[in-house]
Amino acid sequence: MPLRSTPQRNGRPCRGVRLALAVGCSLLASSAAATDALSPTHADVEFARVDDRSLPLDLYLPAGDTPAPLVIWIHGGGWRAGSKEECPVRWLVEHGYAVASISYRFTDEAIFPAQIHDCKAAVRWLRAHADEYGLDAARIAAAGASAGGHLAALLATTEGMVELEGTIGEHLDRSSRVRAAADYFGATDLVLRSRTQPRRANRWGSVVHRLLGGGANRKTELAKLASPAYHVTPDDAPLLVFHGDRDQTVLLDQSERIRDAYVAAEVPVQLRVLKGGGHGGAAFYTGENRGILLEFLAQHLGGPARP
Repeated sequence: MPLRSTPQRNGRPCRGVRLALAVGCSLLASSAAATDALSPTHADVEFARVDDRSLPLDLYLPAGDTPAPLVIWIHGGGWRAGSKEECPVRWLVEHGYAVASISYRFTDEAIFPAQIHDCKAAVRWLRAHADEYGLDAARIAAAGASAGGHLAALLATTEGMVELEGTIGEHLDRSSRVRAAADYFGATDLVLRSRTQPRRANRWGSVVHRLLGGGANRKTELAKLASPAYHVTPDDAPLLVFHGDRDQTVLLDQSERIRDAYVAAEVPVQLRVLKGGGHGGAAFYTGENRGILLEFLAQHLGGPARP
């Protein structure tokens, strides 16, 4: 599935890197099967509790004694389904990164902002326990797909926002800031989505209706609060976005919207558009796209990671 790159103002194009990526792709693919089946080093570790509801994470640790940069993975599923066991970037451990795949409350339990409150609680917990697990607390990134991509982009753009920080967990004195984020085909502007995809944003029982407790066309202020594109400021974390040009679940205009907001704020951003790509699939996490993610993480987490 070929890749088309949109013009970037601040996202560094892969000048001088494409040859290295081409050579590296075969090496990445050779270890893909083993790392995709990798079991967590620590499974079902509770990072917070809401009433009687435990919020666990799985932690994948690389070999070695040096504190590892960390990528927090947030699964998709329309904010109402999915599992932390679905972690398509666990292969990053082979390149020196730790990966934490986290859970969060679904919309049948609580509406927004509960989901981002839980994600921020996970960041704070991981930062507080960095020494215990051999993590580098200063080098944390977030990544996620679909609903998880939306939450990863919110982590990148809302550090310090009282309404979105929440009071979940025991480490409220710790920062929820991430240094970089990768958003795989997530929604970024729910107000725009109420116009371009009203069936998914406004209709009773749709994923956005469940998230907000009402249609985005009626819950406009909450829709804006839940939209990363409305929160972009010059001090936000750099962002890498992947999206398929044939995605009918979350339209490409959602990723173009966050790209444009980042460009306007002069924050580093890359939008990688997969030609013929739909909503998800192995192509987003294999081949050249693995190299693109690695380059992005090495650049913004202060790598380099191990080759």
